[in-house]
Amino acid sequence: MTKRIVILGAGESGTGAAILAQKKGFDTFVSDMSSIKDKYKDMLDERGIRWEEGKHTEELILNADEVIKSPGIPNDAPMILKLKEREIPIISEIEFAGRYTNAKMVCITGSNGKTTTTSLIYHIFKKAGLNVGLAGNIGQSLAYQVAECDYDYYVIELSSFQLDNMYKFHANIAVLMNITPDHLDRYDYKMQNYVDAKFRIIQNQTDEDAFIFWNDDPIIQGELHKYGIHGRYYPFAESREDGLAAFVEQNRIYFTEPAAFNMEQEELALTGTHNLFNSMAAGISANVAGIRKEYIREALHDFKGVEHRLEKVARVRGVEYINDSKATNVNSCWYALQSMKTKTILILGGKDKGNDYNEIADLVREKCSGLIYLGLHNEKLHGFFDGFGLPVADVQSMKDAVNAAYRMAKKGETVLLSPCCASFDLFKSYEDRGSQFKECVRNL
Repeated sequence: MTKRIVILGAGESGTGAAILAQKKGFDTFVSDMSSIKDKYKDMLDERGIRWEEGKHTEELILNADEVIKSPGIPNDAPMILKLKEREIPIISEIEFAGRYTNAKMVCITGSNGKTTTTSLIYHIFKKAGLNVGLAGNIGQSLAYQVAECDYDYYVIELSSFQLDNMYKFHANIAVLMNITPDHLDRYDYKMQNYVDAKFRIIQNQTDEDAFIFWNDDPIIQGELHKYGIHGRYYPFAESREDGLAAFVEQNRIYFTEPAAFNMEQEELALTGTHNLFNSMAAGISANVAGIRKEYIREALHDFKGVEHRLEKVARVRGVEYINDSKATNVNSCWYALQSMKTKTILILGGKDKGNDYNEIADLVREKCSGLIYLGLHNEKLHGFFDGFGLPVADVQSMKDAVNAAYRMAKKGETVLLSPCCASFDLFKSYEDRGSQFKECVRNL
């Protein structure tokens, strides 16, 4: 009898999973509680894959042999609980796709820096002429690429939600950038649950594999002793210590293994401490993969950056506007503020995920000349920041936020959108939030 695979969620990952499942001969059905984008409906219809939207029909789902769940669906959603009750296996699209390719997997996770590091590694691999795909939270879904392409390497950005439902997937090179509180609303407000999800990236590594991580992260250091060392460790840090795969000394970055080389810090395309770490992690990944140092140097020098991540938008009347909409947690905003060279008007707010703003309190006092709260529920922001004595504005739309910043900012200052929060109270996504910001700035 043909095995039945049901896919919950018909976004990029769900549609890709459905296409791969059908190609592998499974009885395939897709169900989405929301409406499905026309682009994905067309992809499903072209292949004759059955789907439904706006509902989950139990009799079409609970007869599955296996369910592939979109990472956006919480583990306590009613349908997920019913599937668990019946002990129907639930996996992620990445787990499913990994069964059908022998490509080498370079996987990146962490609370911050994932997208930049993933994009940078992909850029280096492309520059070196490797046959490589980009997947996970960016690019086309891994499952779609496994179904339609034939790559030797995949560079994959993995969120904790994706890792939650990965069991046998094997990362040849695993990169863990950092761990700071994020998405705690999805982890019973228990930090350890979130930490455990991140460490799933190394769960099936063998002695031939590599584990690359930031050596100075206290949470990572506290966890390392819990795991039997399977993969080879490649730690990186800002200052020199024994055993590091990369470090900085006198404004040069030194890569020590497997092949030793160095480059001027000034040669890096990306600036700021966080980008130094992103560049080191990417350089080690390429070095471990056997890419020649000249390709690594060149790629780290000419990389163009990631949209919505400290992206310069425009200078208007002597004020710089920077789009950092991808900063959906407090630590990410900390890095953005830390890199500011001028007094800053900070636009923050949105759907709070259990944020602790103490982390940015000192930087806000030091760097900010005004705050704009952009969200439906700004009470927590008022409660925390109003006592700082800075001018504040309360807004419910991006147009009002940009206009308020325009009135508040003085010549020579910077307006920074770095919200610390998810976007779903007022926007479709952080991309939508960033795009609206850019459009409003360009209309000033």
